[in-house]
Order: sequence, then C-alpha cells, then structure tokens
Amino acid sequence: MPIYTCTTAQGTLRAGAKGDLAAEITRVHAAINHVPPAYVNVVFSELPQDSVYVGGEPGAPLLIGGWARRGHPQEETTRLALELSAAACRVTGIPEHRILVVIQDSPARFAVEAGRVLPEPGHEKEWLRQYGA
Repeated sequence: MPIYTCTTAQGTLRAGAKGDLAAEITRVHAAINHVPPAYVNVVFSELPQDSVYVGGEPGAPLLIGGWARRGHPQEETTRLALELSAAACRVTGIPEHRILVVIQDSPARFAVEAGRVLPEPGHEKEWLRQYGA
C-alpha cells in the first residue's frame, strides 16, 4: 500500500545500502502504521550527479518521498517521518542534514492495488477477510 521513493545522485549510496534502507523503511512504516511488512513498497531512483541540485548547486541529498492513506493520526505521521530520517542516516551514513523525508497522503479510495480499492486505515482486517489477500 504505502509507496516510498528514495532519490539520490549516482554514487551516493554504498553497496548494499538500498536493501538495508528498504528493510528499515519497511520495518518503521509497518510498526507505526500497523500494516504487514508485505504492504510496503520501496523504489530507488539514482540520477546522474549533474541532475541533483540543492540550493541551486550540485548536491548529494537523500530524498525520501512517501505516500500513505489519509486517516493515520498526525502525530504518528510526524513520528514516521522523524524515524525514517534517523533510520536513513543510521543505515546509509548520510548526515541527517542531507536527508529530506516527506510523507504525503490522500484518501484510500484514490488508490487501487491488485485491482482493489485500498481500505481506510484501521479497516485492513475486514479488507483482508473480504478479498482473502
């Protein structure tokens, strides 16, 4: 259900960091939003170094954009962003001042996975019973 896109300049992440970061993003999201880890999608996009800028200058940030279903408590979403930032720093070694995490949301009914409209937060068990997923 949730989608995280991690964007960096090529060469920013060390070997093995993608898998480690995907595992941490999955762990943190599943724990805070109370969903099975299998629901979490993580995608990496590495751009040429001359395609990433910070303040108008070439840079090497780690940009983590996430989408989740609207309806999770705001405090939990803030905690999610903070924990993802700290985890990304810990896993990748990139200083936290070079990491940006943004969590966006929209109503669950605006998303379809496996041909089914996603359930509202808190209704996952009913959805699983209905669809046997």
